[in-house]
Amino acid sequence: MLYFVSTPIGNLNDITLRALDVLNNVDVIFCEDTRVSLKLLNHYNINKKLMSYHKYNENKASETIIDYLEQNKNIAIISDAGMPVISDPGETLIKKLKELNLAYTIIPGANAGLCALVLSGLDASRFYFIGFIPDEKKERKKVLASIKYVANTLVFYVAPHDVCDIVKELYLTLGERRAVLVNEITKMFEKSYEFKLCEDFIFEAKGEYVLVVEGAKNDDKDFDNMSIEEHLKYYLNLNETKNEAIKRVAKERGLSKNEVYQVAIKLKD
Repeated sequence: MLYFVSTPIGNLNDITLRALDVLNNVDVIFCEDTRVSLKLLNHYNINKKLMSYHKYNENKASETIIDYLEQNKNIAIISDAGMPVISDPGETLIKKLKELNLAYTIIPGANAGLCALVLSGLDASRFYFIGFIPDEKKERKKVLASIKYVANTLVFYVAPHDVCDIVKELYLTLGERRAVLVNEITKMFEKSYEFKLCEDFIFEAKGEYVLVVEGAKNDDKDFDNMSIEEHLKYYLNLNETKNEAIKRVAKERGLSKNEVYQVAIKLKD
């Protein structure tokens, strides 16, 4: 069996009894960084074979994992912290497992995004997880445009050197909104910093952060000031199909679906 095992995001005591049982009994553990994982495993006197599984060797390591599974080996996948696959390696492997109809399961546990959402005090009834914003300009612009009118609370992962730039970019896209930066989650110096998105944000960041931003208000959805093309792209960027986007735009603008369709067929990426 293959287990995706959630590990602590800061405090080493935040690991489940089931996770410890699995790590103690598998044949091999695949991890992002053996140096990081050894701190956890040594803390709990777990002595198992460790192998690397990170974003630079995902394809090759996935093939090795599948070979082990076909030999009836029990395998654990862990990331440096939190749940594998969620802004961490693992998606490539899961696609291969699905294609080959190979079983796997999850050992739940800590997750930085969920913890930060609760710590932020912003609306947690519905939220939209973005994770790390892409570095590539075209993709970055596409992601930011897609969340402009999302009414749910937004959750981002942010590297320390990106904090100020991302806050500025979010302000230019979303306008002034309540926001909370959270880091050192579950540790002694856990900190939440509340502020409003602005252009001249200055913050001395140390370590990785979770940034939680309030969602759009109903009056932010000013579709009348959008072109039909922009309106369509808004929904397409939310991963709706072209037909779904056409239906929604037609309904919201009081137009026939055929009118919107004529614009949609001319759309460029």
